[in-house]
Amino acid sequence: MGKPLLCYVTDRRSLACPSGENLIEPLLAKIEAVAAAGIHWIQIREKDLPGKEIAALARKALSVVSKHATHAKPPARVLVNDRLDVALAEQSGGVHLGENSLPVTEARRFLRAPGANQPLPPDFLVGVSCHSLEAARFAAAEGADYVFFGPVFATPSKAVYGAPQGLDCLAEVCRAVNIPVIAIGGITPTNIANCMAAGAAGIAAIHLFQAADDPAAAVSTIRRQFSSSTSHSA
Repeated sequence: MGKPLLCYVTDRRSLACPSGENLIEPLLAKIEAVAAAGIHWIQIREKDLPGKEIAALARKALSVVSKHATHAKPPARVLVNDRLDVALAEQSGGVHLGENSLPVTEARRFLRAPGANQPLPPDFLVGVSCHSLEAARFAAAEGADYVFFGPVFATPSKAVYGAPQGLDCLAEVCRAVNIPVIAIGGITPTNIANCMAAGAAGIAAIHLFQAADDPAAAVSTIRRQFSSSTSHSA
């Protein structure tokens, strides 16, 4: 069982900021803090913003994460939610599609179209959010590079997707597909090891990282708890 891939999913509207404050700058500060803490992926998920503003946010996010890259540690991968056009225009690390948004096959067709876009960034990823075993199987068959599966545990931000799926369903999905499965929904430092034991390649979360006053300490806690759990199970 390898170390978990950690993904921060943005939600500027849930930042603890004074009412009426422009939330883009606080969000960029949070993005930079989690990048400095060693988060692997950052998904820009601000669905209410128009395309130009999402593009500007992605551009700035790519700039701030690059500050924390070293020869030994690449910058955090920035994924753009839903907007393939923005992901390509800003040369981000990938696009994350909703279960009912652009099909993976259409995204792949567009990416392969001669002259339709500028050269892809290295290792450009196409991922999909899935909320059932059937959806995960379909996404994998269509050529997704990874899937988010959840909600694994109860969480207000994912209540619209139904009751928690639980660890047994997560394990079933992980066994059924041959691409990385990222667990999402109600993730805490104490249940990450359970997600990994079920076969997940990593976890994604909003609150876990965004609400942390000290993201570096939060990431250290996650890694410490995970290391302790794996050593005890060895």
